[in-house]
Amino acid sequence: MQEKLKAFERLLTIMDELRAKCPWDKKQTMQSLRHLTIEETYELTDAIFDNDMEEIKKELGDLMLHLVFYAKIGSETNAFDMADVLNGVCEKLIYRHPHIYGDVKVKDEEEVKSNWEKLKLKEGKTSVLEGVPKSLPALIKCIRIQDKARGVGFDWDNKEQVWEKVIEEMDELQEEIAVQNQERMEAEYGDLLFAVVNYGRFLNINPEDALEKTNKKFINRFQYLEKETKKDGKTLSDMTLEEMDVYWNASKKFYE
Repeated sequence: MQEKLKAFERLLTIMDELRAKCPWDKKQTMQSLRHLTIEETYELTDAIFDNDMEEIKKELGDLMLHLVFYAKIGSETNAFDMADVLNGVCEKLIYRHPHIYGDVKVKDEEEVKSNWEKLKLKEGKTSVLEGVPKSLPALIKCIRIQDKARGVGFDWDNKEQVWEKVIEEMDELQEEIAVQNQERMEAEYGDLLFAVVNYGRFLNINPEDALEKTNKKFINRFQYLEKETKKDGKTLSDMTLEEMDVYWNASKKFYE
């Protein structure tokens, strides 16, 4: 524990020195750091997806630096400092885990999640959906909305019901396609995506992870297509789809 505390203290000291002496670090604000923090977060998720432990360690360090940076900026206006940040999250964790730090009994993970949402409402929130960031990418936001609604019991009983909803939304989309109502097509397409995400949840499939795996598979196959056609002296723009399909099907042997 002492070694961990010493390392954290070292980072805090370096941050103080950078903020005082480095021209770039001195200029930064919470607003200027925001987009960089988002980038660092995505780099961490890439490393996690690739299960690259060395890269995960590196990206965690980069993200930790950003957290320390925000706390340092906050301390300069006496808004808050790192101690406030850490004590705040500790108090929240203790309050929201009464089954650990109190006398509440829970039987499983679902009860823990349900109690968590109920406690958040007691903290003054008027909706369980308030905790979903507005700036989240739409797919991730969809997952979080459904998960939070489930936490208070608003959910389907079984996956068969959800699949029926998927079919219903597909039919409604086809109806709008038939009459070429662009606005309604978009609305029904959104409803279909929402239902498909819901179905994935009932299959214990994370839609974000599933789609990212498909993205990576497509990239690998398409880059194989580009490489092999170039080897054969061909140009994709001059090839027919049937000719390209030969290479595409060959790529499936290497990228499942």
